[in-house]
Amino acid sequence: MSNAATHFISKTPYVLRLNQELDQDKQSSDSSLNGVSLAVKDLFHIKGIPTTAGNPDWLASHPTPEQTSPAVDALLHAGASLVGKTITDELAYSLNGQNIHYGTPFNISAPERLPGGSSSGSAVAVREGSAQVGLGTDTGGSIRVPASYNGLFGLRPTHGRISCEHMVSLAPSFDTVGWITRDLSTLDKVAQVLLNKDDEQTPYPVKDAKIGFAEELAAQCEYSDALSSAYNKMVKRQCILSSGLSSDLLIQASGTFRILQGYEIWQTHGQWITKQKPTFAPDIQERFEWCATITEKQQQNAKKKQKEFISHIHYLFSQCDVIFLPTTPGAAPLINTPSEQLATYRNKLMNLTCIAGLCGLPQLHIPLAINPHAPMGFSLIGQKNHDKQLIEIARMLLENE
Repeated sequence: MSNAATHFISKTPYVLRLNQELDQDKQSSDSSLNGVSLAVKDLFHIKGIPTTAGNPDWLASHPTPEQTSPAVDALLHAGASLVGKTITDELAYSLNGQNIHYGTPFNISAPERLPGGSSSGSAVAVREGSAQVGLGTDTGGSIRVPASYNGLFGLRPTHGRISCEHMVSLAPSFDTVGWITRDLSTLDKVAQVLLNKDDEQTPYPVKDAKIGFAEELAAQCEYSDALSSAYNKMVKRQCILSSGLSSDLLIQASGTFRILQGYEIWQTHGQWITKQKPTFAPDIQERFEWCATITEKQQQNAKKKQKEFISHIHYLFSQCDVIFLPTTPGAAPLINTPSEQLATYRNKLMNLTCIAGLCGLPQLHIPLAINPHAPMGFSLIGQKNHDKQLIEIARMLLENE
């Protein structure tokens, strides 16, 4: 079994197609993804194909991989056909979807807006139709955000459910392998391949799921009325979390996440950055420089705050089974948004994305048909190892729509 890909960068850059015949010498009885096209974020190693991690200096200073990521391997052996490797923000350290070296993938739904990162290329490849599945990673929101900005489905699974071996890491305590699709059925097919059945917790009847609405967070997003309307229409067993997820709480949680993530990022890449002195985009360079300043004491204090936040979220799950909340504060920012405003928006964005990250929980983004020219949607956050259950609950909600 083999998958081939050609080499070019399209006029609308999103995927680096590589002239490489993949050696598939293993045989598998699983053919569940036969005929499904796959685009892979260029953080995943594929044997014999260089990994750029979105940065030419990384490409120049690292050898061509000799092994393939287990996640990629599993999808190929289930019958998926590789389209190519997709553009990523540099070392995956951005949520914008821009890349000064390889180009910014084109948001087809909203050409004047950012595509969202760092799995931008994978999202755009799916939205454009070149691939049915966009494999990516999510550390601080890199599946959920581009899925939202491009009107797609995207799953960040429970931390640790899928192997992150043989890929470029950002912050291992938060890194997850995720994927983006145009429909829930395809997303579920990938879940059946990648999510180990033995790890899944005992499911409860989907119809009995109590879905908690993060009311304060919804009220602060730019499409609050549409979000509330969707919740009221879709959800039969409602539970209003009126103050359980306040903006003040999440500002603190987001700060905790950034400290822990930044500390790990420097432990992971600091030595290479110091030695290689790579060229980064200014905003990414600034964040790496900040990572270098985080002390071990700050990291330890943040660890304590993380435990307190996890306890709080665990308490909320004593009231409901799933949390319903906005994925992003609104539609994607405009491409020409000044850098200072993007930095401010990033903080608001991470107030929402940090919940699943700090707690290692699965989160599924679901698009809402509000404005086809500025996609947005909502998310469901589930309890650990209830990933497949989360997909079934999403299916039930969409049937109620």
